[in-house]
Order: sequence, then C-alpha cells, then structure tokens
Amino acid sequence: MATPVHHPSALDAGALRQAFGAYPTGVVAIGALRDGGPVGFAASSFVSISLEPPMVAVSVARTSTTWPRLAEAPVLGLSVLSHGQGALCRKLASRAGDRFDGTPWQATGDGAVLIHDAALWLTARVGPVYDGGDHEIVLLELLSAELFPGVEPLVFHTSQFRELSPHA
Repeated sequence: MATPVHHPSALDAGALRQAFGAYPTGVVAIGALRDGGPVGFAASSFVSISLEPPMVAVSVARTSTTWPRLAEAPVLGLSVLSHGQGALCRKLASRAGDRFDGTPWQATGDGAVLIHDAALWLTARVGPVYDGGDHEIVLLELLSAELFPGVEPLVFHTSQFRELSPHA
C-alpha cells in the first residue's frame, strides 16, 4: 500500500478545483422548455437530500446565465447522464452554441426536458434556494423518477469521464 504524500496548498480556486476533482461525481443535465425551445446545462454538484419528502439539491454558479431562465420554469427535467454521454456533457456545459443541437430529448407535458439514453430521469419543482458562496444551493422537490436499469452513469473524476467497474 502506497504511503500518502501530504503537500498542503493554499485554498485558492485552482487548488480547490483540483482537490474537489478528487471526488468522483455523476453528471446531471437540468432542462426545461423556455420560449418554445429546450434550455439547460450540466451539473456535477448534485446530491440526494431526502426520501420523505423526496428532494435533491444542485449547486448553481451565481454567474450562470441559464439558471435564471430555468428557475422560473414550472417543472425541471433532470437526466442523470450515462457513460457514453461525455461529449454531450461538455456541450451542455459550454457557454457557446446550441447546447441541444443534435441531442435526442423529449419534453413532458409540463415542460420538463429529458435527455434520451440517460441512466435516470427525474422531474422536479424548484424549492428553497440558499446561499452557497459563489454558488446557490437549490433544493428541488421531486415529482417523478424513471430508472433505466443496466444503463451505467457517467462518472466525472479528475476532469475526466470514467466508467464504473464492479469490485471483485
């Protein structure tokens, strides 16, 4: 077993981004119909909060120009992206171009946008929003869930997409 080497670093944004990247996360596409078309983005700061009532949370950068458009939507779609959707994730995280161009998606009757071939679909209403420094912590009240068994989620770790493999 390797002995860890400890090199303390200052808590600047670059060092923290690298440190936080050591924790693997899933990636969620958050979307809704706005002005007749899909609007959304990708987030890796997504966490389950409560079973009763059913709630999740997502952290959204205060600099986001997309979140204000989504925050007013009656219902949001959350698609847990699958292991083959790394390029889509990068497109959804981009600040340029049409994020949904060439992406298969569907809208629910209440305007939630869901990405095809995802590992999980959730729909939710925006709940309370809390101060999270340079982010807002948004609680989302879950309305529905549809799991796609056998579809592996996309895993983001050290700025790379990874695949899960069972531990022997």
